[in-house]
Amino acid sequence: MQISGAWRLTARVFLPFAVGYYLSYLFRTINALIASHLSSDAGLGPADLGLLTSVYFLVFAAAQIPVGILLDRFGPRRVQSALLLLAAVGAGLFAVSSGFPSLLIARAMIGLGVAAALTAGLKSIILWFPSERVVLLNGYMIMLGSLGAVTATAPVAYLLAWMGWRLLFGILAVATGATAILIYVAVPERGIVPSTARATLGSVFSDRRFWRMAPLSATCVGSAWSLQGLWASPWLTDVEGLDRASLVRQLFTMSIVLSFGALLFGMTVHYVKRRGIGAETVLATVAVLFFAAELALILRVPVPSILPWSVVAIAGTATVVSFAVIVDYFPPALAGRANGALNVLHFGWAFLAQCGTGLILEQWPANDGHRAVHAYQVAFGVNVAVQIAALIWFMLPWRRSIVSWMSSLLFFKPADVSYVVESYEDSVLLVPADDDAEW
Repeated sequence: MQISGAWRLTARVFLPFAVGYYLSYLFRTINALIASHLSSDAGLGPADLGLLTSVYFLVFAAAQIPVGILLDRFGPRRVQSALLLLAAVGAGLFAVSSGFPSLLIARAMIGLGVAAALTAGLKSIILWFPSERVVLLNGYMIMLGSLGAVTATAPVAYLLAWMGWRLLFGILAVATGATAILIYVAVPERGIVPSTARATLGSVFSDRRFWRMAPLSATCVGSAWSLQGLWASPWLTDVEGLDRASLVRQLFTMSIVLSFGALLFGMTVHYVKRRGIGAETVLATVAVLFFAAELALILRVPVPSILPWSVVAIAGTATVVSFAVIVDYFPPALAGRANGALNVLHFGWAFLAQCGTGLILEQWPANDGHRAVHAYQVAFGVNVAVQIAALIWFMLPWRRSIVSWMSSLLFFKPADVSYVVESYEDSVLLVPADDDAEW
């Protein structure tokens, strides 16, 4: 691919889809900043806020399988442009809504309208760019899209003070509609190889590697989205005692870290795969760091809160790693369905975590509008317990290798270099049971 052709593809394919994902991320995280405005204007409590914000994830998750089928059948250009028009209508309705039911319907429309934002971008990269660049470009896509989370902090705070949240959502409605038109007009068509939905979906959901990896990815990524998208703001206010200006600064910092985290993961996975190391290793490492950050918050470890919260933000971009694993598991013809299937679990868990956290917090009475520290510790602790269980499930195929490696360290002797025979995917894999064992 010549340089001029690469730049032309970047401008006509990559950037329009990146703008769509940017808007998706902005809609996902903006409620963390306007939560107080929604509470005062519509009289919403923590449970209402949790449901209003998380219904985005619920609808998003429910749409992933149909969206994946549509992407594989009709291509990302037509699917993304049509859905973004729906998101624009939802944003317009949100701007004029005054009661909880209409706000809930509008939020659900937004969630459905941006349901293809990431998977359409990933599908377009697979269709138009060389395979050796897919993981790196995925990282760039998520990095640029996560700038929406950056916008949903200090920039939105300034806009809210100037115009209010209703006018802001009106502007977002216009911007979303314009992006839909841009994608439809600018992005070229690409031939799609037809395939039967039942066979391809079955090959995804019957793959044991998928079900070994997906729970860990979903509980980590979904929990990170839940925390940054809503519950970071109440925690920083109720537990850390930050004022409004300090809160906005910390959310802004978290969003900047999130954006660079996507690029970091893309480069890391690109590097380790070139060295013959599976992306599963990176995913497990991210999960352990995420657990440590959450436990630091729960146990009130005396470190600046921005440190663990930055790790939480970075974990939200681990989709770069997860989708790199998916690329290794399934052929390009299944990319839309496989990514959609994984996103069902990502957003499904984000809904459960975000809504469930609100329900748990409601079990403790509010003191002058603030919840007790213990309430947050219990709510966050439930999330961590599920994530640890998912990591244990993920590690089961390599338990013998891990035990052998730990034993060699414990007894100060070389690990046995015998081979552990694992039956996997109807074939036999020889997994080295020493400290050089690979994923």
